[in-house]
Amino acid sequence: MTGSADLPVRDDLRGQHPYGAPQLDVPVRLNTNENPHPPSAALAAQIGAAVTSAALGLNRYPDREAVALRTALAAYLTARTDGAPALTTEQVWVANGSNEVLQQLLTAFGGPGRTALGFEPSYSMHRLIAAGTSTRWLAGRRDEDDFTLRADDAAAQVRAAGPDVAFLCTPNNPTGTALSLDVVEAVHDAATGMVVVDEAYAEFSASPSALSLLPGRPRLVVTRTMSKAFALAGARVGYLAADPAVVDAVRLVRLPYHLSALTQAAALAALDHADDLLRTVDLVRGQRDRIVAELRARGLTVVDSDANFVLFGRFVDAGAVWSGLLARGVLVRDVGMPGWLRVSAGTEDEVSRFLAALDAVAPELARPSAAQSADPSALVEEQPA
Repeated sequence: MTGSADLPVRDDLRGQHPYGAPQLDVPVRLNTNENPHPPSAALAAQIGAAVTSAALGLNRYPDREAVALRTALAAYLTARTDGAPALTTEQVWVANGSNEVLQQLLTAFGGPGRTALGFEPSYSMHRLIAAGTSTRWLAGRRDEDDFTLRADDAAAQVRAAGPDVAFLCTPNNPTGTALSLDVVEAVHDAATGMVVVDEAYAEFSASPSALSLLPGRPRLVVTRTMSKAFALAGARVGYLAADPAVVDAVRLVRLPYHLSALTQAAALAALDHADDLLRTVDLVRGQRDRIVAELRARGLTVVDSDANFVLFGRFVDAGAVWSGLLARGVLVRDVGMPGWLRVSAGTEDEVSRFLAALDAVAPELARPSAAQSADPSALVEEQPA
């Protein structure tokens, strides 16, 4: 049988593997940072009606510029983000998930002969999309003990590397750590290229958004998603806020009619129910904090989280713990960092079942590794998120 290696694939893609977390049919799925609370019946009905209405016009192409949705998203960000400027439609762009937004940004501002930098461990799609756009990746460093990022250190790394695109992730995936605005400002001031702040988990965070820094900074971009807090992972809606010039640049590389009429209709319906959807955020935060407290009570090392997931360890064999949990019907994420696992905050029942399964895993597998706890250099920088 012919494989991709038998085809004239680009040399830099040979031997690579596609991104993807395991999609397994198990009772408790806590591996992909989804919102465990599905849309309400009222929202589902409104989405159904909106999609039905849009379906009557599917013989025509969708609004290429998604003006109505961009306008609604600008209003949402302006009204619901402390310190956010009054954003306009021209400052917002929307695509099929924030990953497509990131791909468009790297297509416009990265590419052959250009570089992108991210502070690892962080969201692995930054690195993978860089590879897909032939943008050379530069791995920056975080503090090895708690995965934080200091403003002076981050700025120094950016100044030394001079990337065309610098990524900041807050809260950071997979560690859950948030950045203070002074880090964003320092990196922006040190950079000569674009600075992209990935705020996919912003609604779960108590830290201020980088949206407040947009005025007067045309090289700064903030990306968001409706997959997490809005519980619309299946709809694939991501967006950015930036100077209108950034949106104009992205429009040069977007595919024509890239966002379907059905997707636009579903997202607009969800924004009409923002109050109800965002009420689940407090429930998720409560279970996140419960996970942190329960795992620390069990003697595990837990990274402070400002997101809807928790990074915990350090295990003698994290892979064996992952398998032990899976055997008990609980799926968490092995992020490829020796000794660590990541668990999403689920419903109260799902979290209880996760904790019970963890307690049932053989003690010789689940106990923290003293050697790893004492040696942060045991961690690796590159991992899937």
